[in-house]
Amino acid sequence: MDVNGTAAEGFEPVRAAFVRNFEALGERGAAVVVYRHGRKVVDLWAGTRDVDGTEPWRHGTAQIMRSATKGVAAAVPLMLAERGELDLDAPLGRYWPEFKAHGKDLVLVRHVLNHRAGLPVLDRPLTPAEALDPRRGPAAVAAQAPAWEPGTDHGYHPLTYGWMLDELVRRVTGRGTGEWIASDIAAPLGLDADLWLGLPESVAGRVGRAGRLETSPEPSGGLRVRAKRSVTEAYDDPDSLTRRAFAAITPFPDQNDPAYRASALPATNGIATADGLARFYAALIGEVGGVRLFSPATREAARAEESSGPDRVLVINTRFGLGYMLHGTASPLLAAGSFGHPGRGGPLGFADPDSGIAFGYITNGYRKTVTADPRAQALVRAVREALKA
Repeated sequence: MDVNGTAAEGFEPVRAAFVRNFEALGERGAAVVVYRHGRKVVDLWAGTRDVDGTEPWRHGTAQIMRSATKGVAAAVPLMLAERGELDLDAPLGRYWPEFKAHGKDLVLVRHVLNHRAGLPVLDRPLTPAEALDPRRGPAAVAAQAPAWEPGTDHGYHPLTYGWMLDELVRRVTGRGTGEWIASDIAAPLGLDADLWLGLPESVAGRVGRAGRLETSPEPSGGLRVRAKRSVTEAYDDPDSLTRRAFAAITPFPDQNDPAYRASALPATNGIATADGLARFYAALIGEVGGVRLFSPATREAARAEESSGPDRVLVINTRFGLGYMLHGTASPLLAAGSFGHPGRGGPLGFADPDSGIAFGYITNGYRKTVTADPRAQALVRAVREALKA
């Protein structure tokens, strides 16, 4: 297998794992980048740009991140809070008065980020055209009654997370989340050509064609058979919170559609190169090129446990900080202090402040996994092995 790029001395296990993903795990096209203490130590890419094509994946090929987008979007309210423009403990309705309907005055801003808002589903799912209208999703969530009392329990909000976060950012700043990321995150980090929420037409040709979204996902490969069975049953039950949460847009849009890629859905359709994703996380835990996105206090708030235990939507144990999944059974990251976010079926970005590691992996070949994709996990294990050497 021909692999392009470099791995610094000591990080050879990551190259070996990347090769094995193609040889043994059916990888078609992918890239992985690792930073340590703000310095790039791994930059690898291989395969084809399109999952169903023959053109080679090149340095700078980008791909849709799916729910790994959530980790990038979460930085926006945290940075606004650090700047004193947003109170994480305020009711969401303070900034968005229409949201208060049906007892949602109990929803705090932090409940959006820690998946305790009680709003993972819509009684009437949106069509793809409605979902791409930046007004329709927030209006639907504002009119929705909670599935449980806000703040009392947690459950992953796969799609509604994005509409709540985007409207909050819009009410506070007058700009959508995608615009804010472009001006206050991508531009300072030099990621104008590596990270987008709302893909500019001028760079659309750099994004590979992705495999279709699987409709019957399975949990992470590390879970017990009983857990796998219960999750499969939840996805098969049209009345379950699980099935309804992932069906908040029905049918799900074609992720290769230019209109979908040009829209800004902070839960699902960010696009990045592996370097863009890894460099973003590196700037959350330290300086990269003189730029740091989070203060130490904000970094610690992001990775402090806010929710843990049985997840009402994913039907497995999950752990969340403020907008980020934390290291655990459902989302194995590098170590106990790591924080980040996977994308359904493959992509993964995270940071580990204790080792100084920042990680970005993107792929065009999506699997049925919800959280811990075997290819991404093989690369994470290889990084762990490299650090122990």
